Amino acid sequence: MSRPLWILVFCAGAIMAISLGFRQSLGLFLTPISMDLGLGRGSFALGMGLMNLVWGALSPIAGALADRHGAGRVAALGGLLYAAGLLALTLSGEGGQLLLGGLLIGAGLSGVGFSVILGTVGRAAPPERRSRALGLAAMGGSIGQFVALPYSHWIIDGIGWQAGLFVLAATCLLILPFSLGIAGTSQSALSASAGREQVAPGGNPHQLAGQTIKEALREAFGDRSFWLLNTGFFVCGFHLAFVAIHLPAYLADFGFAPWLAVTALTVVGIFNAIGSYGCGHLGEHYSKKNLLSLLYLARAGIFAAFLLVPTTETTVILFSAAMGLLWLGTVPLTSGLVAQIFGTGYLSMLFGLVFLGHQFGGFLGAWLAGYLYDLLGSYDLIWWASAVLGLISALLHWPISERPLDRSGQLATAS
Repeated sequence: MSRPLWILVFCAGAIMAISLGFRQSLGLFLTPISMDLGLGRGSFALGMGLMNLVWGALSPIAGALADRHGAGRVAALGGLLYAAGLLALTLSGEGGQLLLGGLLIGAGLSGVGFSVILGTVGRAAPPERRSRALGLAAMGGSIGQFVALPYSHWIIDGIGWQAGLFVLAATCLLILPFSLGIAGTSQSALSASAGREQVAPGGNPHQLAGQTIKEALREAFGDRSFWLLNTGFFVCGFHLAFVAIHLPAYLADFGFAPWLAVTALTVVGIFNAIGSYGCGHLGEHYSKKNLLSLLYLARAGIFAAFLLVPTTETTVILFSAAMGLLWLGTVPLTSGLVAQIFGTGYLSMLFGLVFLGHQFGGFLGAWLAGYLYDLLGSYDLIWWASAVLGLISALLHWPISERPLDRSGQLATAS
């Protein structure tokens, strides 16, 4: 690839800023859409849950296409689908448009989300710089959240939620020019694929010549650490979807003005930028799986503390800052672990599969919170469930083996 790494990282971060920024701001639309359409929170929550589920289900497919053919076209198509999904949310109806919008946004995110974009960065960056490059690209999503939340709030206040969604859809089209900056990043274009390159004399048995997609999948599915990563990342998705979608409504139930929800999620974005880069930097020097265990343990403590202390403007901001430090720090560590264990040849696809576990969690975090709120009139059960799941994820990450797979036997056979 002829372009410098920093250009690819910048364009990747810009795409994630737009896609993840607007995804995080969708929670601001929950209350006005539900009130104007006369629907319970469960309808909007189901649409957002389907968004997460489709995003996860299509991520491995989008990742495999990006591995083989480069991420540029995949990201451009994703941007178009994302914009179409936002437009679908504006259609009149009795809730079906929310489901359609969620499906289209989820399909779009599969092409402009973590698996495709971070897989591209991870494949292009040299091993000694990979963790930090992934952290910088993930930080783009944090900056996007910082900008998109006040931007979306300002639009809703100024022109209403329907016209606001039209503006967001138009803004999403900025993904198209940035997709040119990550074009030409397939395995063959980079000539640095773990699935195609030979091992240098005395090199790491981590690399395997001529590995096919089927072989890569069989190898991953047979590895216990792959499934532990999947299950642990499920919890991350549950946490993020619940907080991003339902925190504005939760604060409104306490009688707080809308500015507090916008400020809280913006604070998450600010501290997320610090946390994403910080976790990427720490991942270069310390055990990634141990860092993930500590991160989920800290999340469990934060959720429990938020429930036990009085809910005030101060505690909300402190909660948001603490969660922000841990928000997307899981992403460079988890994607870095996938690259470290399995190589970079099929990184987008394999991280897409791990991300599928994340999105199953996202579906439950978004939908179940709305369903239980309509049933019980409270979010308390979901808050406590989030704390318990954080403890479970911390335990699941601890036994992961982060050593590169030993493929020396397969290499001997191949030669």
